[in-house]
Amino acid sequence: MEKAEDLLIHQLKDKKTSQEAFRKLVSQYKERLYWHIRNMVKDHDDSHDVLQNTFIKVFRNIDQFKGDSKLFSWMYRIATNESITFLNKKAKLQQISSDELQDAIINNLESDVYFEGTAIQLKLQKAIASLPKKQQQVFTMKYFEELKYREMAEILETSEGALKASYHIAVKKIEEFLKTN
Repeated sequence: MEKAEDLLIHQLKDKKTSQEAFRKLVSQYKERLYWHIRNMVKDHDDSHDVLQNTFIKVFRNIDQFKGDSKLFSWMYRIATNESITFLNKKAKLQQISSDELQDAIINNLESDVYFEGTAIQLKLQKAIASLPKKQQQVFTMKYFEELKYREMAEILETSEGALKASYHIAVKKIEEFLKTN
C-alpha cells in the first residue's frame, strides 16, 4: 500500500505524469472526501464546491507535500480547512454568527432533496450541531467516517488520548440532547 501511495505522489509531482495521476487521485478519494465535507457543510451543492476547491489546492500544493503523513491525511486536513473557511465566509456574507449559520443549515436539511434521513437522523444532526466545533469533527470522523483514532490523530495533529476523551464527551452530550429534545 505504501509503495502505491509513494508512486502516486511521485507521479503527481512529475509534470509529465501529473495530469493522469491527478485523475487517479480524484477517482480514488473523491467519495471519501465528499462525505467528510458533506458532514461538515451539510448542503450537497456546497459540498461539491468545497470538494472542487480541495482538489485544486491539492493539485497546486502537491510539491509542498513532505510525506510526514499519509497523502489522504494531508488531503483530509485541506478538506477540513476548506470546509471551515467556506462556512466562515458564508456566515460573514449572511452577516450572522457561525452558530446561527449552523442552526440554519440544520433547519434546511429537512427541505434538502439530497438529505434522505429520517426524523431520528435529523435529530442526531441537530444534536451534533449543538456540540463545540472540535467535538463535532471528532464525533463525525469516528461515528460516520469510521476513522481510527490513529488516523484522526494524524489528521487533526493531536493525541489519540485527547481524541478518545473528546469523542466520549461528545457521545455523552449527544445522548443528553436526544433525551431532552
